[in-house]
Amino acid sequence: MSGADTVAELVRRQWGDHRIGLRDEKRTLTHHQVAAGAAARAALLVDLLPRGVEPHLGVLLDNSPEFPLWLSAAALAGAAVAGINPTRRGAELARDIQHTECRILVTQRAYLPLLDGLPLPGVRVLVTDTEAYRALLAPYEGAEPDEAVVRPVRPDSRMLLYFTSGSTGAPKAAICTQRRLAAAGRSLVAHFGVRPDDIHYICMPMFHGNAVIADWAPALVAGAGVALRARFSASRFLPDVREFGATYFTYVGRAIQYLLATPPGPDDRAHSLRLGFGTEAGAVDAARFEARFGVRLVEGYGSSEGGAAIQRTPDTPAGAVGRAAPGDDLAVVRPESGEECERAVFSPDGGLLNAATAIGELVNRGRSPFEGYWRNPEADAARRRGGWYWTGDLFYRDAAGFLYFAGRTDDRLRVDSENLAAAMIERILSRWERAAGLAVYAIPDPVAGDQVMTAIALREGTPFDPAAFQEFLAAQPDLGTKMPPRFVRVVPELPLTATNKIHRVALRRESFLCADPVWWRPAPGAPYEPLTPRAVTDLRARYAAHGRPLAG
Repeated sequence: MSGADTVAELVRRQWGDHRIGLRDEKRTLTHHQVAAGAAARAALLVDLLPRGVEPHLGVLLDNSPEFPLWLSAAALAGAAVAGINPTRRGAELARDIQHTECRILVTQRAYLPLLDGLPLPGVRVLVTDTEAYRALLAPYEGAEPDEAVVRPVRPDSRMLLYFTSGSTGAPKAAICTQRRLAAAGRSLVAHFGVRPDDIHYICMPMFHGNAVIADWAPALVAGAGVALRARFSASRFLPDVREFGATYFTYVGRAIQYLLATPPGPDDRAHSLRLGFGTEAGAVDAARFEARFGVRLVEGYGSSEGGAAIQRTPDTPAGAVGRAAPGDDLAVVRPESGEECERAVFSPDGGLLNAATAIGELVNRGRSPFEGYWRNPEADAARRRGGWYWTGDLFYRDAAGFLYFAGRTDDRLRVDSENLAAAMIERILSRWERAAGLAVYAIPDPVAGDQVMTAIALREGTPFDPAAFQEFLAAQPDLGTKMPPRFVRVVPELPLTATNKIHRVALRRESFLCADPVWWRPAPGAPYEPLTPRAVTDLRARYAAHGRPLAG
C-alpha cells in the first residue's frame, strides 16, 4: 500500500506500469497511458490558465475516461477540480461555476445546451468529444509528469471543490486537499484489502464525492484498475461487472433498490464482485442483495466534508455503521443544548425503545479533518460552532458505543410534541415486501408540528392494498404510535437527485397536492382511504384557518 502524501505522487507512480488501468465501453488505457494522458492535460492546463487566477477547473462530464484523466492532471499541476452537477440548470449552474472561480470548464457535446446563454465571462470551455479538443491536446502528448505546474504541489494543495448535496439553499463547495484524498484512499485500501489486481467499477457520478473519494482514490493508492459506466444503469450493472471483471463498487442512495428490482436470473452469482461500499442501502436491502448476488455490502458513513469518521469493525451489530475510530471523540448530542443523548435501549427484537431521547446530532468534539467550504465563512462557522464539528446527521448510540444512522437533521419530524427521525420509520416500512422503494418525510400539520407522509414505489405488477398495508403496520412491534404515515403517496418511481438520493425536498414541497394517488387516514387509527378532491378542499380550509403552509 502506497504511503504517498499527495495524489500527484500516486499519479506519477503509474508511469511505466503497462497493466490495464482504465476502461469504459469505448477505450482501454494502461496505467502508463493514464499518467501520460494526465501529464499532457496538466501541460495544457498550465498554458490555458490565466496568470494570477485561482487554479480551478470545472468538470461537467459523464463518467468517461476524461474525468479521471483531468482529476489526475489537476493533481500533477497543483490545480483543483470542481465537480459540476449536470442536473443543475440556468442561474444555479452558472452560480456553481462562478462561485468556484473556474476559468476552464471541461465538458462534452451533450451538455453544451446547458451552457447556452449563461453568463460565464472569462471561462474557457473545452469539449472533449470534438476534433478541436483532440487538436488542442495533440502538441502536449509527449509531456511527462512534473513538467508543468501552476503552483507547487504540496500535501495541503487544494484538490477537490465538491458540492454537497444540500437540501436547502445553494450547495456548498467542500474543500478536499491532496493529503486528505490520498489518506482516504489509503484508509479504504487497508480496511478492505484492496489489491493491485482488483477492478473498481465506478457507476456513481464522478462529480460527487462518493465516486472519487471511496472508489477512485483507493484504486489509485493500490494500483488497481478502474472501469467506468457513463451513468448508473441497473440493467447494465451485472453485464458490466462480468465484462470488466469488477471486484469492488460503491453506491449511494437508491442504487441498491434499483438493482434488486431487476428480474432475478439463474446466473446472478456468476461474477467476480466481492464487495460493495456505500450509504443508505439499509439493513433489509443489504441482506437481500447478499442473498441474491452473493456480495457483501458494507454500509459506511462519510461526506464530502470529511468532518467525522466512523470505523466499522467485525463485531459491528446489524444495522449499526460502526463506532468512533481510536482517538476520535464523537458524541450524539441534543442540538439545542449540546448535552449528550441517552444511550439507545432496544427491545428483544431490536427495535429502538427510546427514540425521543436517544436520537441526536452527531458531533466531532476532537480534531476534525474538515477543511472548510470555498469562500463560505458562514457555512464554516455553522459547521464548527462551539469548537465542535456538527455533521448535520442524526444518530443514536448503544451501550457499547456503536453508532446507528437515523437520517439528516432536516429529516426530523415533530408529531404531537414527540421527535421522530424519518430514517427510523423508513427502516421499519422497508420490511413491507410489496414496496420496491419508499421515502418518509414530514409535511406540516394543520395546527402545529408535522404529520408523517410516505411515498411508496411498489414492486412491478403489485397494486396498493390499503388493508394489507395497515395489517403490515399493525404487525411491526417497533413502530411507535406516532410513526404510522397519515398520508401514503403511491408513485411509479421515487424522484431522485443526480446522486441517486431521494429528492425529499420535492416530495415535501408537493405534500399531498400531487398528481399521484394518495391514501390517507382521516383520523388516527382509521382505515386508509383515497384522498378525494373534496377531502383536499377540506384540508386546505383547515390549513388556511390556522395560517399554516401546505408545502414542507
